[in-house]
Amino acid sequence: MIANILPTLQSGLPVLLAQFAAALALLALGCFCYMKLTPFHETDLIRKGNVAAGVVAMGTLIALSLPIAATLASSQVVLDIIIWGLVALIIQLVAFVLATKLIRGLPAMIEAGNVAAGLLVIGIQIAIAILNAGAMMG
Repeated sequence: MIANILPTLQSGLPVLLAQFAAALALLALGCFCYMKLTPFHETDLIRKGNVAAGVVAMGTLIALSLPIAATLASSQVVLDIIIWGLVALIIQLVAFVLATKLIRGLPAMIEAGNVAAGLLVIGIQIAIAILNAGAMMG
């Protein structure tokens, strides 16, 4: 039994690790770009105990990871994951920028700890992420 599993593991594990590393790199890149795009400093706000900033950061991680996960599920080649993952990240980042334009005064609300505003933003981001992931799975 184990003799049947070992060859599969030996050939499949490097592929899994490469794909997972690509996905983590895309997620890190997405988070970096997101932090550069936001008009507020999440890490500073979170360190000060700002729940709204923590909610937005958590929602952003989920929203960025959903379409990346879809590329993992629908692609077999690392380059395909990277290309479609970059497309997914661009869509997500544009969605965030549009959401912040849609909600006037959002940075001030997040800085003031307005959790309702944070939930609205992540609701928009996650909704777009689900649609984005579905399109990626297409």
